[in-house]
Amino acid sequence: MGFRCGIVGLPNVGKSTLFNALTETQAAQAANYPFCTIEPNIGNVGVPDQRLDELARIAGSQKIIPTQLGFVDIAGLVRGASKGEGLGNQFLGNIREVDAIVHVLRCFENVDIQHVDNKIDPISDAETVETELMLSDLESLEKRVPAAQKKAAQGDKEAKITASVLGQALDLLREGKPARLTVPKDEEEARVFAQAQLITAKPVLYVCNVEEEAAAEGNAFSARVLEKAKAEGANAVVVSAAIEADIVTMPVEDRGEFLSALGLEEAGLAKIIRAGYELLHLLTFFTVGPKEARAWTVHAGAKAPEAAGEIHSDMQRGFIRAETIAYDDFVSLGGEAAARDAGKLRQEGKEYVVRDGDVMHFKFNV
Repeated sequence: MGFRCGIVGLPNVGKSTLFNALTETQAAQAANYPFCTIEPNIGNVGVPDQRLDELARIAGSQKIIPTQLGFVDIAGLVRGASKGEGLGNQFLGNIREVDAIVHVLRCFENVDIQHVDNKIDPISDAETVETELMLSDLESLEKRVPAAQKKAAQGDKEAKITASVLGQALDLLREGKPARLTVPKDEEEARVFAQAQLITAKPVLYVCNVEEEAAAEGNAFSARVLEKAKAEGANAVVVSAAIEADIVTMPVEDRGEFLSALGLEEAGLAKIIRAGYELLHLLTFFTVGPKEARAWTVHAGAKAPEAAGEIHSDMQRGFIRAETIAYDDFVSLGGEAAARDAGKLRQEGKEYVVRDGDVMHFKFNV
């Protein structure tokens, strides 16, 4: 399945530089002027997972296929975007199509790189973007909620649900709060809320783009962003887009030493992926054999047939059972045969809830 994250922020905060580094491409033109990104650039990157490499080693797999994470580099937003200023309409349309928002904030000083407001203040930058997103949702709901309330008064059951949950979101937006704070009271309200595709209902990951020297510990700017994220119950990571850009030009075998010299344990991509998985409540399961070892992604709480459907719809439709081995058992025992002999291979049915790291083989009949 994977998921798509929209990289957003004000112009010249490092969005395109980060996108290029993450996807190891030069698909996005990184330039020192607003709107150098006009069409959203889309790139998929394999999610690094050491567990997959270990499973492939044990099984002698010929190919290793990681799960994919999609990034969309979206044009920089300016004040008035909700009213169509700059590339506002295009920005808002593109952002509605992603699963989560990666909000890049400039947390570095550099006189050679212009800031749209001629000041470095990541909190103000975040509020500028958030305000435009909330205004867009507010305008949408101020039309939709009264219409739903009118139908609800006439006895329309679906309209009653819509008026209730979207009315709650509208109240929050009027208070200057994002729609994601809405709490649907049941599955029906949750369904209607999701279908509304409100921009501020999407989960947010703040990415603090710092100078190279601050990549390990952060700086005063990033500290303020981390406080903001904590107060909101959101996620935040500190990365240096400049370092990420350097890393992708190096041979793979040299990257570890380069990161260690900077006091870093891992590249920024790994931080963003881990935070993204947590943000969207995702988990990984594996299929392993001599031909290939492959990682797959499902939402936490997914049952075995849904996981099978990630591989092929026929597997979900004709699901019989899943042969499942926990990752730790597969590795400690040295593979599927030994795990089977040790009684660690489980036969799971349709109600089995997939666990992160499960090694699975599906039986099906269509």
